[in-house]
Amino acid sequence: MTASTYTVTGMTCGHCVASVTEEISAIDGVTDVTVDLPGGAVTVTSDRSLDAERVRAAVEEAGYRLAG
Repeated sequence: MTASTYTVTGMTCGHCVASVTEEISAIDGVTDVTVDLPGGAVTVTSDRSLDAERVRAAVEEAGYRLAG
């Protein structure tokens, strides 16, 4: 298993968390998504190494942005 943490900007509520979680969870290989709403940290656990651009695209599809 591999875990990576990203910072997502613009999330303000539970709906935001659900949207980001849904989009990232749809990436092949993702086994878990944990979101810390106050800090904007999103930890993605997967059974293989993920391309950060795929994660970025999923976050943007949900309507948010990765910091950095």
